[in-house]
Amino acid sequence: MAKTKQFTITIDNHPGAVAEIARTLGSAKVNILSLLGTSHGTGGMVQLLVDDARRAKKALDSARISYQETPAEQYELPNKPGALAQCLDRLAAKGVNLTSIHATAAKGGKKAVIVYTAEAAAKAATATA
Repeated sequence: MAKTKQFTITIDNHPGAVAEIARTLGSAKVNILSLLGTSHGTGGMVQLLVDDARRAKKALDSARISYQETPAEQYELPNKPGALAQCLDRLAAKGVNLTSIHATAAKGGKKAVIVYTAEAAAKAATATA
C-alpha cells in the first residue's frame, strides 16, 4: 500500500476541458499516472494522480484551475480474475467506506493498480486497528 494524493477538478463539459488540464500539467513536467473523468450534463469531474503533487499544485494554481486534494491509497494487485474482489472484501471487512475508486491494468501486464479514497472516520478507524 502506498499513500498518494488524488486531485479532483470540477469542469465545464465542453471540448478541450480535459485537454486544458493535461496541457497545464504536461507543460509543468508533471506526469499524469491515472485519470478518471465523468460528465453530468453541462458539467463534469476529473480525478487524477500525478507523479509530483507539489509541482501539480503549483501548475494548477498558476493556471487558476480549482481542485480538491484528497489523501488516497494505492495498491498493486495481481492482474488476474478475482484479485480486485479480494482486495475490496478486505477493505470492507475493516469498515472502509470508499468515496471514490479507480483501477487499471496494462494488457498482458502482471500487475494491476487500484486507487481509492475513503471516508475520514472509517480511515481513522483502520489506522488504529
